[in-house]
Amino acid sequence: MTDFHDPGAAMAFDFSTLAVRAGQQRSQFNEHAEALYLTSSFVFDSAAQAAARFSGAETGNVYSRFSNPTVSMLQDRLAALEGAEACITTASGMSAILTTLLALLQSGDHIVASQSIFGSTQQLLGNILPKLGITTHFVADTDAAAFQAALQANTKLIFIETPSNPLMSVFDIAALAKIAHDHGALLAVDNCFCTPALQQPLALGADLVIHSATKYLDGQGRILGGAVCSNKTLGEEIFKFLRTTGATLSAFNAWIILKGLETLELRMRAQSDTALKLAQWLAAQPQVARVYYPGLADHPQHTLASRQQSAYGAILSFDVHGGRAAAWQVVDHCRLISITANLGDTKSTITHPASTTHGRISPEARAASGITEGLLRIAVGLESLRDLQADLLRGLSLSAV
Repeated sequence: MTDFHDPGAAMAFDFSTLAVRAGQQRSQFNEHAEALYLTSSFVFDSAAQAAARFSGAETGNVYSRFSNPTVSMLQDRLAALEGAEACITTASGMSAILTTLLALLQSGDHIVASQSIFGSTQQLLGNILPKLGITTHFVADTDAAAFQAALQANTKLIFIETPSNPLMSVFDIAALAKIAHDHGALLAVDNCFCTPALQQPLALGADLVIHSATKYLDGQGRILGGAVCSNKTLGEEIFKFLRTTGATLSAFNAWIILKGLETLELRMRAQSDTALKLAQWLAAQPQVARVYYPGLADHPQHTLASRQQSAYGAILSFDVHGGRAAAWQVVDHCRLISITANLGDTKSTITHPASTTHGRISPEARAASGITEGLLRIAVGLESLRDLQADLLRGLSLSAV
C-alpha cells in the first residue's frame, strides 16, 4: 500500500485521493475500511516495552487519551489535506482553540484577534483568558494595517476566522502572516467555514490551522470534534499539553470524521454552488437589506476571496428590514430549513446570531461586530435551490418593505 505518511508520496496525489486514502493503517486482518479501535488502553509484551512506550523511547499506543490508531489515522489524513506536518485532534472545536492557546501562550502574553469571530471564541479570548493573564485586543477592521497597529511588544499570536462568523468577512492570510512573523508572532487561522477543500492557510503562510470538525469535516451533524494543524515543532507542544489535560477526541468520533472526509470536497463544491445562487436570489428580494457572501461582486473582499479561496463556501448571512421581529418571522416560517445554530451539515440550517451564537456577548460587542437584530445566518446544505428559496420566501413574503 502507498505510504501516505511520506510527505513526498502524499504530494503526488490530488486532494480527492488523499481524502479517501491518506492516513490509513491496516491491521493484521487487512481490512479495506478504516478500523475502529474501541479500547481505553493497550497491552504490552513486557514490562520493558511498557517502560519504553511510556518514556517515548519506543513508538506505539499506550492509552487512548493520547494515542489511538483510529485517531492517528484521522490526524494523518487531515494533516495531508491541510499540507501540514502535524495534526492534533480534540474533543470539540472550542477545545482545539483552548488547547492551542494554552499550549503555546503563557501569562503576560498578548493576542491580536479579529472582532468578527464566533461568540464562544470572543468569550474565551475576552473574558476567560484574561483570568490567566493572557489578554486580547480585538480589531474591528479587516485591513491588515489595523492588525499591525494593534501589535504590542508582548503580542505572541494573531487569531482570525476567514471567512468570519457570521458576517463572512475575509482576511488576507498572506499579509497577516508576514505581519505576525516580522513581529516574532504566530498566525492562527480558524478554517472551519472553508475547510482545506476550499482554502489552505498554511500554504499562504499561516502557522496554525484550527477546525471545528463538528462542522464540514464530519458534514452530517453527528458528532463533536476539533483539530489543529501545524508544523512538527508546534504540534509537539500542543500534543504535550493535550496528553496531560485530556481534551481528547474519542476513537468513535474520529472514525465518523474519517468517513466524512471522504466526501468533503464533493459536499463543499455542491453546497458552495447552491449558496452562491441563493445569495444572488436573496440580494434581489425587496425584504432583504443586505446579503453577506464573498461570492457576490459587491462584497468588500470579493477579490481577495477569489484569490485565496477556490470557492466561496456554503455560509451566507443577510439582514432583513424590520429588525428582530422580521428576522424571527423568517425563521419561524421555515418548514424545511432546520432552526439550529450548528452548521456544516448536509441539511440546511438557519439561526438568528444576535439571540443565539452571539447572544452571550454584550450588545456593544455585537454592534462593533456588525451583528444587527435583523441578521440571519444560513448554512446551505444539499437540498435543491428551488426548495430553499420557497422555504425562505414563506417568511419573507410576510415582511413589510
